[in-house]
Amino acid sequence: MLLPSSDFDPTESALPWDALMSAGHEVTFATPTGERAAADDRLVNAGFGPLSPLLMTRKDALATYRRLEQDPRFNKPRAYADVDAGELDLLIVPGGHAPGMKTMLESEAAQKLVAAQFARNAPVAAVCHGVLLVARAGVLRGRRTTALTRTMELSAWAMTKPFLGDYYRTYPKTVQDEVEEALASKDDFVAGPLVPKRDTAEHPGFVVRDGAYVSARWPGDCYAFSRACVDLVS
Repeated sequence: MLLPSSDFDPTESALPWDALMSAGHEVTFATPTGERAAADDRLVNAGFGPLSPLLMTRKDALATYRRLEQDPRFNKPRAYADVDAGELDLLIVPGGHAPGMKTMLESEAAQKLVAAQFARNAPVAAVCHGVLLVARAGVLRGRRTTALTRTMELSAWAMTKPFLGDYYRTYPKTVQDEVEEALASKDDFVAGPLVPKRDTAEHPGFVVRDGAYVSARWPGDCYAFSRACVDLVS
């Protein structure tokens, strides 16, 4: 699992970690420099005031993230440059939108890992802003994918701009806009249900699978995303 130095989404990392560990797989982590990553504090602790019920990490996912924080492999990650794609059964790329995410999204080493995994036709799973890293690796042409949609990103930004500024805008261009530019056709971007609903273990949400590549839109699809991660290595 690739993580930035900071600001990753706790749901998008913890739920697939938990699902894979529960299925008997070993999950290791890599960060830009091999230092322990830190999740987005607003999603873990600070919250969003009156908008917290809508935007905050759900209690079940937060509890899973607290267990992830105790994992020795999470606390002693490798550096991107020290990872050999040939040893990976699955490469997972969680998302997040705060500025610290750029340490992963703009990393040439991380992009090379993604490209090497695709070159082997080996499994890759990316969610939300994590799909940006896959797009920047230049491997999505001819693939079908989803990612954080334009509507979802701009809606969250509009709701929070009065008190958080551009917290929900990692880049001036939306995730969907940049991902679509990396595709053979905009029709290869699959937006999913117009009204997103947070999924549960009993009612998993929306993912897109194209061969050994799985993508998802946001934390609210991460039970489905986690199940797909297990399927990819099973």
